[in-house]
Amino acid sequence: MALSFLSRSSQKSQPTTGSDGVLSMPSARAILLSSVGCMLVLSLLMVASASIPFALSRGMTELYFFEHQLMYMVFGICMAAIPYYLLPLRTLYKTETQFILLAITGGLLFLTLLGTPINGSKRWLELGFLNFQVAELAKLVMIVFVADFVVRRSFEVRNGWDGFLRIFLVVGMITMFLLLQPDFGSLVVIVGTVFAMFYIAGAPYKQFLALGVLVVGLAVLAVTLVQYRLIRVLSFLDPFDDVQDTDYQLARSLIAFGRGEFTGVGYGESVQKLSHLPEAHTDFLLAITGEELGFVGVTMVLLLEALIIGSAMRISYNALKRRQMRMSYTAFGIGIVFIAQTIINAAMNMGAIPTKGLTMPFFSYGGSSMLISLVMVALLLKIYKESPEIEKSQGRYY
Repeated sequence: MALSFLSRSSQKSQPTTGSDGVLSMPSARAILLSSVGCMLVLSLLMVASASIPFALSRGMTELYFFEHQLMYMVFGICMAAIPYYLLPLRTLYKTETQFILLAITGGLLFLTLLGTPINGSKRWLELGFLNFQVAELAKLVMIVFVADFVVRRSFEVRNGWDGFLRIFLVVGMITMFLLLQPDFGSLVVIVGTVFAMFYIAGAPYKQFLALGVLVVGLAVLAVTLVQYRLIRVLSFLDPFDDVQDTDYQLARSLIAFGRGEFTGVGYGESVQKLSHLPEAHTDFLLAITGEELGFVGVTMVLLLEALIIGSAMRISYNALKRRQMRMSYTAFGIGIVFIAQTIINAAMNMGAIPTKGLTMPFFSYGGSSMLISLVMVALLLKIYKESPEIEKSQGRYY
């Protein structure tokens, strides 16, 4: 089923030739599938290279993390086939479906607080072969919920504070759980995505100004009142003033980029992965890519991410032209999540912002991120497939 899901989609997305014989631009689906496919291959290559020293130091097999990343990809493709084939969009956008998804997400977030801490945080549910990070699911659920909300409550969103106050109750619940875990990075992505979706839905500017001041104020308090966050910010300001302690990760990441220069030192030849940069196959995989493949390799990764994001926005725009607002906002929200995580992860690796535990979509090692990212792609493909069909049937609900 998973293989047919990819093959059938790609077969329908072949570029066409215009009447003048000039090859037309590939479809959003073709670009999306090919870019995601290239990212998955590149991810496997770099995870294999970056993780071998770490795996051997822990008594694991050389390709332990490579095999698990491949397993996550296969599992993610199988799970992505479920919404693509079995979940009608009309069912997804029903109000009762929205609240069921929110209730499940809230319950799972609560269960994470009862789990065993990993690296000082309680963000994961142990599912045997996978430690599932519920915050990744929360990102997808909030996108779908807000996409329906800004259409269903469009008058309240565009006039006064009622729309913001209603959505604040939901965002407040998610915020509370994420702060208790704590997972400040995912919280920033979710809040930023909600703001972007409200902005594009036509919410008044004065609300963004007032809420922006409030959010910045709360962020400053969150940083200054929690010691480890304050240390991260201070170490970011001068990444080489304490390279043996608070600045260790960031300094090693910058050294890796510096060694790579334009074409890199060669695949598999990284020095920083040799226990210098801790768990380099996770959030700092881009730094190892910069060291081994240089500027060329990093540019390739970011270009592929840009193509994925551009495809999501193109699908959103096409749905918008057909007046399918829920579908358009959903695709837009997915694109915003990919933008936010790509920028934050890349900027963190390059020392442009304080270090934060967010993955690069489709690239960094991690089962939860890979699973939910592939499900998001399936949702984009479903919107792309059904949007013209819904227009022909004059469907107004979407």
